[in-house]
Amino acid sequence: MSTNVNFPFQFDGRGRTLDPNAGPQQNYLRQLVEQVLFTSPGERVNLPDFGSGLLQLPFAPNSLELTAATQFNVQASLQKWLSNYIRVLSVECIAQEARLTVTVTYSPLNTDVTEIQTFVYGGGQ
Repeated sequence: MSTNVNFPFQFDGRGRTLDPNAGPQQNYLRQLVEQVLFTSPGERVNLPDFGSGLLQLPFAPNSLELTAATQFNVQASLQKWLSNYIRVLSVECIAQEARLTVTVTYSPLNTDVTEIQTFVYGGGQ
């Protein structure tokens, strides 16, 4: 998977499309993780199974089963689409009432630095 634009789409100071490789690699990798998590399968024409389906979760009933399935699905999607860029160390999903919290811990392949991203869905963030 390669991309020539930032996710979300951004412009630089000159009004041109912002180059995702212009900044630190951590920003680029965060954007890749975000892109996999927030793209729904079927959304991309030439990659119909790209994405994790995470955006469908706010419409599903919250339960321990949903939490476990989400954790498995997110980790599998990240490993499938970003295995050339990152090593997924863990994915943790916590369901509390109407809120689902997903924490992704990964390491870029060319370093031993650990990156952690947390995404919260549902009421009362």
